Amino acid sequence: MQNAKHITVLSNGKKLVLNANTILYVLMIERTAEIHVSGGKVYETRMKISELEEALGDGFIKVHRGCLVSAMAIHDITDHINLNNGESLIYTRRKKKQIIAQLQETQKRLISGFTRDGIPATEEEYRAYYRSFDAMPFAFTDIEMVFDEERRAVDWIFRYGNPALAKLEKLPLEKLIGSSFGSLFSNMNTKWLRLYERATLYGETLEVMDYSPEIDAYLKVTCFPTFKGHCGCILFDLTEIEYAKISIDTDEALMRYFDKTRERDSKT
Repeated sequence: MQNAKHITVLSNGKKLVLNANTILYVLMIERTAEIHVSGGKVYETRMKISELEEALGDGFIKVHRGCLVSAMAIHDITDHINLNNGESLIYTRRKKKQIIAQLQETQKRLISGFTRDGIPATEEEYRAYYRSFDAMPFAFTDIEMVFDEERRAVDWIFRYGNPALAKLEKLPLEKLIGSSFGSLFSNMNTKWLRLYERATLYGETLEVMDYSPEIDAYLKVTCFPTFKGHCGCILFDLTEIEYAKISIDTDEALMRYFDKTRERDSKT
């Protein structure tokens, strides 16, 4: 992840210190600035866009006069600014080339700042580091994100995987480890990239249940940051999970979980 930088804002009469790495974008609504952060929270402040632009620094791009967007939050630019959390924002279309050039330069600088300090250097070191996962009954992998020349996430490489992962992916570990996902599965669906980008670049812990056409299975995936430029993934085949209701609180817990999911979906 990027080096931690914090800004101080006054929101609803309270002074808040926000980690700039968690801020996705800032949107001006009349004289109020809405600060949208990872996880779906929005903070309102009366700060001017110019003040926030100065405080946030050159990791953010002004895509129109009332909107600042984190370069690390941008998945790609088409007719809209498409974020890696699924949201889309409008931008000044006549400045598209300028915005894309600024995005590429900013992402290049930020991603080039990743260091290999503390990251295992060999397959043997990865196995030693994650040896406690070898006997786990669920699939686990550590993946390294692959960025193209424009510093967009385009693939990932399996750096560690346990035997349960090989069973789930229907490929032997010796073929998985050290290989990119795209080289193993020609029908690679890029929807997974956004999920892993968020965990890798923003340090989010995320969960998704979706269909994997690559292995023809419905999966539950939990991903979280590990090393810089990496994330860990725990994967379950949904057909192999048995649901258990253990108390009257189980239904309440599910309601809270899905209410939170619906709340986030309504914002995208």
